[in-house]
Amino acid sequence: MARIAAWQQSQVDAGAFSGAVAAIARNGKVAYLRAVGFRDRAKTIPLQPDAIFWIASMTKPVTSVAAMMLVEEGKLDLAAPVHRYLPELKDMMVGVETKDPVAGQSKLALEPQKRPMTVEDLLRHTSGLVYFDHGNTAVHKLYRESGLDPKSLARDSTLKDFVSRLARLPLAHQPGEVWEYGHSADVLGRVVEVASGQPLDQFLDNRLFKPLGMVDTGFWVPPEKLARLVDPPIRAQILPDRDVTKPTTLFSGGGGLVSTAPDYLRFCQMLLNDGELDGVRILSPATVRRMTTNSLPPDIRSTSDGMGPRSDATFGLGFGVRSDAARSWVPGSVGSFTWSGVWGTYFWVDPAEQLIAIQLIHVATKFDQFTRPFRNLTYGALRAGDEGVPTSVTGPVTIDPTMLAGYEGTYTFGLSTSSRDKQALGALGGLGVDVAMEQGVVKVLSPIRGMPAAKAGIMAGDIITHLDDAAIQGLSLNQAIEKMRGPVNTNVRLRIIRKGQDGPIELPLVRARIRLQGAADLQIVNKDGHLLIEASGDLPVLDFEKGAAITVVPTSSNEFFVDGGDHTRLAFLRDGAGPMRLVLNPGPWQITGQRIN
Repeated sequence: MARIAAWQQSQVDAGAFSGAVAAIARNGKVAYLRAVGFRDRAKTIPLQPDAIFWIASMTKPVTSVAAMMLVEEGKLDLAAPVHRYLPELKDMMVGVETKDPVAGQSKLALEPQKRPMTVEDLLRHTSGLVYFDHGNTAVHKLYRESGLDPKSLARDSTLKDFVSRLARLPLAHQPGEVWEYGHSADVLGRVVEVASGQPLDQFLDNRLFKPLGMVDTGFWVPPEKLARLVDPPIRAQILPDRDVTKPTTLFSGGGGLVSTAPDYLRFCQMLLNDGELDGVRILSPATVRRMTTNSLPPDIRSTSDGMGPRSDATFGLGFGVRSDAARSWVPGSVGSFTWSGVWGTYFWVDPAEQLIAIQLIHVATKFDQFTRPFRNLTYGALRAGDEGVPTSVTGPVTIDPTMLAGYEGTYTFGLSTSSRDKQALGALGGLGVDVAMEQGVVKVLSPIRGMPAAKAGIMAGDIITHLDDAAIQGLSLNQAIEKMRGPVNTNVRLRIIRKGQDGPIELPLVRARIRLQGAADLQIVNKDGHLLIEASGDLPVLDFEKGAAITVVPTSSNEFFVDGGDHTRLAFLRDGAGPMRLVLNPGPWQITGQRIN
């Protein structure tokens, strides 16, 4: 696990963030708690493990737990219309955007809800409520113009005031039909206030934080604790509602809390323990299971390509839940649940491994790039079982030099170094283009230099409409990307629309080998009749690290082991004329890599 601190320090040195705190628990015990870097952007004050971070949307699971506590007490009904508790939301309309085919102008029409928004809709983000900055539809624009932008929110306003302003706006979707991230948890916080008869901060403090011993969690940081508060990203300083150094009455259930890694670890351990910690029961086991399993119907549409029945993750009641290990780009067991905050705070709980991991950082943008390495390094520290030196070795094994030379090359293990999931390999045939789904179309963000898309003249801003005459309209982003991929050296035709061009443009391309960022690779060379192996990708792999070649000991013509460390076992396999494969720790927890050159 020392690799975690080394990687975080490399990010601090590169200026990605000023500091980081990581906490990992396994089987109910703290296995790792360490701070790296600095508390302040000027990098003058060393960061400590009990540093206080604004955890942003990691508030949402906490608010969701509060709501389910009230459900268990009979004070809140999941199936009830939200307007039972918040009458001002009863007559909210749904905004439907239409486009005049002749004039080309958009128009927003309002229609009534087909069914009322329910409390369950708030918990699973199917309420129709959205965030002002998560889309560019007419409804999103109304949210931006309404003063719901955090820059316009005062810390001396209240959740009641917020909901009243929200009630004057339309919903973006019919309740229950679309998963879209938004203000659902903020409204849920107000529901908790009404159902409990207490302000949200008091309910959380009395019923959750004090019982769990979460001594540093709340909606603001008192003066005596300010010396532990981590500097926010520069971009966050312009948001008045995020000045957590001052008391507030605007208790954002969607993003208002500050906390520490030890505090949030206790919250997660309560969930992993089926609702109980140190003799204090917060929820029943059945409620925890309900919150951390899929709550989305099979026909739900999603505005996020990473969420929903057709993706690798689904949503419970307050948590994202991993549903498909093979399609995910991060390691972990099916059933793991997680969430994150906009400035980089992140956690997940893996019940199958009895594992909790938390990483707290403050970054300005694109925090996702720091979550995958942290997960890989965490799972990479789990042993598949130390079987020690193979007992079948009775003496030195001599291998033909030609056979040894046949094992040389680079082997990729994909985007996961975990033996706990079955990952797609990180090298594949593709076009080398970064795309995103915007308003239902696949838009090119940037072509990768030297790759087929760039060579063919694809440009940022191009809209891809067809692949080999098949329209991609209606596909999810994952589905469109899968169609762009294929065997190396195979042909594909793209039809694109480019701003300033009168008609569509057709471009023929040939798929090339694409290596995904963050892939774990091993480099193997034959030197003087011995195989030397070291990590050559972005991540270490079991015993192997970059810049530290290890000589492996043969036990047969195609099997080897590391004489030290975790005694990683290796087997080189080939099926017919297919590429050479390298299997690490053959058995139920094996990791398989494929030679790419």
